[in-house]
Amino acid sequence: MQRVLGLTIGGVLLAGLSLGQIKKQFTVEDNAACETIRLKLKANSGNCFIKPSEGSDILNMFSNQEPESYSHQFIKEVKGKTCNVFVAVEESSSTGFSQTISSKVFGSEKTTSDKFWKIYLTDDKPYSLELNYGLGNSNIDLSGMAIKNLRITSASANVNIGYPTGLENKVAMDTFYIKVDLGTVNVRDLNLAKTSHVVADVGFGNVMLDLSAKPSTTNTIRGSVAAGNLTILLPDDETPVFVKIKDSWLCSVRMVRGLKKIGEGTFANDSYSKNAPNALLFDLDVSMGNIIFKEKKN
Repeated sequence: MQRVLGLTIGGVLLAGLSLGQIKKQFTVEDNAACETIRLKLKANSGNCFIKPSEGSDILNMFSNQEPESYSHQFIKEVKGKTCNVFVAVEESSSTGFSQTISSKVFGSEKTTSDKFWKIYLTDDKPYSLELNYGLGNSNIDLSGMAIKNLRITSASANVNIGYPTGLENKVAMDTFYIKVDLGTVNVRDLNLAKTSHVVADVGFGNVMLDLSAKPSTTNTIRGSVAAGNLTILLPDDETPVFVKIKDSWLCSVRMVRGLKKIGEGTFANDSYSKNAPNALLFDLDVSMGNIIFKEKKN
């Protein structure tokens, strides 16, 4: 039995009417039937901020825009014990993806929009998050939240993910997935995600994975780089590290001194042994891009 939650008129709630005032655009209240939340967010432009909330609402979304200045989709429904929420916002006048490619190649990209979305999520219930960004910037604070799965896709946006308060994920995360076309994704304090699987799919953009703190569990990091850059910050030599890499003569791979070649396309540090606990295990593939390992700076 599927139960659809009541939608507001047009899916929009307004908390102010004057031009430039911050307004509440979308909200989803807590529902006792929901044990988990599946949230999909798609934004083609602007600046997005995601933060934990002290309240119980599943979603509160604010903006400095008038609702008629953008098109949107807003769907919320309960299936079984899962609350599914889908929000898509689109500026009709924003630059298309093909124009963005030309802009980045020829250096004529316009100044980032001053329009923003502020999104607050409760830390009371576990989420599966799927975040899809076109242009602009996104800052994602996951401190102390309960994220079961995370999927980030950036066409040409700059995305920063971290745990600035130092509070780790409340639950074990299954998979931390990143896909980048032309954008940039930086992940800080990845150990606080409590994930055992990290996947980075890099096209022409850039991904930075901060693994410089000792992991609390064994991590498998799979990376595929076409013509972009994947930078990996490693912890100290006490953490076991094993790297398996498939490369080509068109790419560049920079290892740190502590990683020694132990076979064809395989590297490890002195702390690594088979079945070593809390190890970092890399399975990487690069064709025309760059993979850069960096040591932790004390």
